[in-house]
Amino acid sequence: MTATDLKFDLLVRGGTLVTPGGRVTADVGARAGRIAAIGDLGAASAAHTIDATGLHVLPGVIDAQVHFREPGNTHKEDLASGTTGAVLGGVTSVLEMPNTDPPTTTAAALADKFARLRGRARCDVGFFVGATAENAGELGELENQPGCAGIKVFMGSSTGSLLVSDDETLAEIFAGGRRRVALHAEDEDRLRERKHLAVEAAHPRAHPEWRDAETAQRATWRALALARRFGRRVHLLHVSTAEELDILAECKDLATFEILPQYLTLVAPDCYERLGTRAQMNPPIRDARHRDALWAAVTSGLCDMLATDHAPHTLEEKAKPYPQSPSGMPGVQTLVPIMLDHVAAGRLTLERLVDLLCHGPARVWGIAGKGRLAVGFDCDLTLVDLAARRTIRDADMANKAGWTPFDGMDVTGWPVATVVRGHVVMRDGQLLGDACGRPLSFVETVAPVVPA
Repeated sequence: MTATDLKFDLLVRGGTLVTPGGRVTADVGARAGRIAAIGDLGAASAAHTIDATGLHVLPGVIDAQVHFREPGNTHKEDLASGTTGAVLGGVTSVLEMPNTDPPTTTAAALADKFARLRGRARCDVGFFVGATAENAGELGELENQPGCAGIKVFMGSSTGSLLVSDDETLAEIFAGGRRRVALHAEDEDRLRERKHLAVEAAHPRAHPEWRDAETAQRATWRALALARRFGRRVHLLHVSTAEELDILAECKDLATFEILPQYLTLVAPDCYERLGTRAQMNPPIRDARHRDALWAAVTSGLCDMLATDHAPHTLEEKAKPYPQSPSGMPGVQTLVPIMLDHVAAGRLTLERLVDLLCHGPARVWGIAGKGRLAVGFDCDLTLVDLAARRTIRDADMANKAGWTPFDGMDVTGWPVATVVRGHVVMRDGQLLGDACGRPLSFVETVAPVVPA
């Protein structure tokens, strides 16, 4: 190697890297935001160096489902506070959802969100476009806008105004594009039929009864049948039931899916008795039968990825009587600690976790240059201390709502540094440098290279 080859912008020395080939103790050298070398770089120099001795170096973690509420509801969260929570939690990229106010349903709304990122986002961000009956004919063009992660469909009413509950509109959406479609699969007719159960109970313990397993199963069947008819790839968001897993196992040629840490960690009815409406989300946290089935999908390899569905509401809003209380909870900042604690407990391996949090999201959504520790990829790194013992606390949360459903939980394993494209943006819980986040690129929207 020449002297120039041994000069880097950033050197991460002596960590245990979780690479596609396994764990290896090595150095990482970054230049111009990308990984330029991995190995024994003992003679190298750099403008910035991190001593990673005793730490594990993961590819930058990706949270592929967050709601940062901007524009419209920035009293709950915004792009600055949301991405701050992300990097404090070891997350280097996020995909943000379209149910803002106004919703992200046009090219102008998408451009407005990207304008809001500049100088404020601490991690890299992609945005979904929301599907409606009104824009169904334009989605094939909108999904190819730079920085667009894809199309999001709400089949059941949740937080926000977006809803596509009929098969005719869903068929038009599937027929009008080619990229993978993200689906919130709950059957709206069944939700309306059963809402009286929530009203009569007047307690969030009724949430998984109102939005029961059949509500999710019906919508999943409908969506997959239409996707099969049109040959359209789909991704099922926040899968919460054992029944859906049986369906999805038969459709791996067509469908991918994700599971949330909340579904793996909390369980009904206990969570509703302890947390009240703070445990309320859509689809609901369910009983141990469903939780055990979801864990089996995680450990067997059936599940494609994890995401948080980070969706903060203020505690004042959450204090409204159920079911007037809004559904959703924060999660992006606690994703890595919660899942590292499961690794420490022996419920899954660190390698499987990296597949679920890094490789999987990049693979499913075609995120260019992300999700892997390899030369040529962006130098996005999540450095973790697997032995660190910490307590998750409301007081440490960066989300504007100021709380977490995991307040008071003791965990083993903690993110200690976050690197975004070679920029060290968090170290030992402290934010570093200016906000350097930028729009993500996607392999299906990147212009092809023209041969020389």
